[in-house]
Amino acid sequence: MHAQTGAPGLSLSLTLIAAIGGLLFGYDTAVISGAVGSIENDFIVPLGLAETARNTLSGLTVSSALAGCVLGSALAGRLADRYGRRNGLIVAALLFLVSAVGSPLPEAGLAPLGTTDLRALVAFNIYRVLCGAGIGIASMLSPLYIAEIAPKERRGRLVSLYQLAIVVGIVGVYFVNWLIARSGDAAWLDRIGWRLMLGSEALPALVFLALLAKVPDTPRWLMLRGREDDARRVLGRVAAPEQVPDIIDEIRTSLAGQPGQGLLAFGWPVLAVGLGLSIFQQSVGINAVLYYAPAMFRNLGAANDSALLQTVVVGAVNLLATVIAIALVDRVGRKALLLVGAIGMALPMIGLGYLFTEQSQAGLALALVLVYIAGFAMSWGPVVWVLLAEIFPGPIRGKLMALAVAAQWIANLLVSWSFKVIDGNSALNAAFHHGFAYYLYGLASLAAAVFVWRCVPETTGRSLEAIQQNWSVGRTVPAAEPR
Repeated sequence: MHAQTGAPGLSLSLTLIAAIGGLLFGYDTAVISGAVGSIENDFIVPLGLAETARNTLSGLTVSSALAGCVLGSALAGRLADRYGRRNGLIVAALLFLVSAVGSPLPEAGLAPLGTTDLRALVAFNIYRVLCGAGIGIASMLSPLYIAEIAPKERRGRLVSLYQLAIVVGIVGVYFVNWLIARSGDAAWLDRIGWRLMLGSEALPALVFLALLAKVPDTPRWLMLRGREDDARRVLGRVAAPEQVPDIIDEIRTSLAGQPGQGLLAFGWPVLAVGLGLSIFQQSVGINAVLYYAPAMFRNLGAANDSALLQTVVVGAVNLLATVIAIALVDRVGRKALLLVGAIGMALPMIGLGYLFTEQSQAGLALALVLVYIAGFAMSWGPVVWVLLAEIFPGPIRGKLMALAVAAQWIANLLVSWSFKVIDGNSALNAAFHHGFAYYLYGLASLAAAVFVWRCVPETTGRSLEAIQQNWSVGRTVPAAEPR
C-alpha cells in the first residue's frame, strides 16, 4: 500500500518504528559472535566430546536461534493475515524480551546461578530458539509493514531502512561485545562477560514494544479484513485527503476478482523467484562471515580483543555500504544492484580462500573481507528484502513471503552450522588452512549472479498493484512501467 506524499513524515516515522524489528534482528543474530568462545568453554568443552561431535554441538548451539527463525517466519504469515502486521510485531517484541532475560541466566530455576551443566545448555538453546522465533516473525513482518505503508516512489529506500536497521544492530552489538570483552580477562568473560552481552538485548526490546503500542495497522491489511472505514482513517493520517478515495479504489480493485489464495494462484514463477532470492542471499555465506568474524580473524593471528575490534570495522563498512544502497535502490534499480553485488562478493571470497590456503598476507585478507561485506551490503542485503516485500501478489503476500523468509532462515541455519563443521575439519584445514568455506561462498555468489540475470524481474518504480497485475501463470513482471 502507499502512504502518498501528503504525509511523508508520518510514513517515515512508522517505517522507523517497524525497522526496530530489523535492529533487533541484527543485534540478536550477531551478539553470539562475541560469546562463542565462552559458551564453548562453559558448556561444551567439559563434555569431553570427539572433534566432530564437539564442533557439531557447538555449531548447533551457536545457530540454535536460527531454528527458531525458521519456526517464527513460517508462522508469521498466518499471524499477519489473521491478527495483523502490528500485532505480529508485538509478539516478536515479547519474544525478544523473554530471550533477553532468560538466555544470560539459563540455569535460573534449574540449578544454582553460575552452573553451566547440560541442563543449562538445553535451557540456553530453548531461550535462543524463542529469540529466533521473534527474529523470524520480525524479519517477515517489518519489511512487509513498511512496503504496505510506503509510496511506490520511495518504497525501495524505505524498505531498505529495514536492512540499515539490521546493520545498525550488528554494528551496535559488535561494539558492545568489544567494550564488554575489554572489561575483564578471559576467565571473567567466561564467567560473566558473555551473560552481559546476551542480556544487553533487553533495552531495545523494551523500546520496540513500547513504540508498537501506538502504531496503526496497514490500510491494505485492514481492507483485506473488510475494515474499509478503519483503512480510510489510517489513510487520512498518512496520505493527503484528496488521495484517499483513489488509494481505496486501487486497493479494492486489486483485491477483487483474483484467481484464489493458493500458493500457486499466480503461477510458479513468482514463488520460484522469491525462494531463489532468499536461498542465494544466505548461500553466499554472509552470516557465516558475520557470526564467526572474530574466530576468522583469530585464525589470521589476531588477539581476542583485536579480533573483536576488527569485527567492529567490518560492521562499520557494512553500515556505510548499506547507506549507499539506500541512495541507489530507487535510481539504479533492484536487478542491477544484485548483479554488481554478486560479482563484488564472488571475487573477494575466492581471493580470501586462496590467501587462507597460502597462509599469507593477513592484512590483504582483512581488505578482501571488507570488499565482500561492502558488496553484500550494497546489494543482496537490502535489495532482497525490498523485492520480497513487493513482488508477491496482495491476496497471497503473507503466505508467500512467510514461505520465502522461512526458506531464507533454513539456508542461514545450514550455512552457519556447516561453516563450523567445515572450518573445524582437520583434513580440510590440512589442505586449505581454513580457506575451503570461502571458495564455496565465492562459487555460490557466481551462481547468484546467473540466477538474477536469467530469472529476476525489475520492479523499480512500479506500484504494488501494478506488480500484482503482471503476475500470471508462466509470465513474469515486465521490466518497467511508464512513470
